[in-house]
Amino acid sequence: MTGTRWLSAQEQETWRAFLGACNAFFSAVDTQLQHDSGMPHAYYEILVRLSEAPGRSLRMSQLAEATSASKSRASHAVARLEERGWVRRTDCPTDRRGQVAELTEEGFAALADAARGHVEQVRQSLFDALAPEQVIQLRAISEAMIAAGGGRGKMAFPPVCPSEDEPDEAGEAAPAAKARETVPAPSGRL
Repeated sequence: MTGTRWLSAQEQETWRAFLGACNAFFSAVDTQLQHDSGMPHAYYEILVRLSEAPGRSLRMSQLAEATSASKSRASHAVARLEERGWVRRTDCPTDRRGQVAELTEEGFAALADAARGHVEQVRQSLFDALAPEQVIQLRAISEAMIAAGGGRGKMAFPPVCPSEDEPDEAGEAAPAAKARETVPAPSGRL
């Protein structure tokens, strides 16, 4: 067994600067969204993930993973978004053990309304402070951190509810499928 690999003075300063930067950034983003759109950043992230998913729908477990939230936290947030009419939750038609969160037209409109102010805040709080080469470095650093964390933070979108021939999340064949209405793909990235 090896001893603790303590941080060097430079690493300690970098760690504290990184924490401070993250805290300042997410505080500014959350404050702007709350003030201008009446939603916390966590709700905005859910709406974005749903808007980018095929059919604007994700299984609740996929949504939790995509937003790096626990299943209970994602469920609580979706319940609040349902109250606003921005998200609809339904049973997975091919697997009654799963639920699907679907972005409503009202939710997409709320996201579109919030996007301009959010993007401007991200630009002010992050990109305006960086040189173009630093943006490239930040992406590389971020991707290395995601990889070091086991890939958490990147999300591909497999089928929301598997068909009869596709395995479900437990790797088992899905029960008989019934037709599911699909929603057109989003018109653009927000």
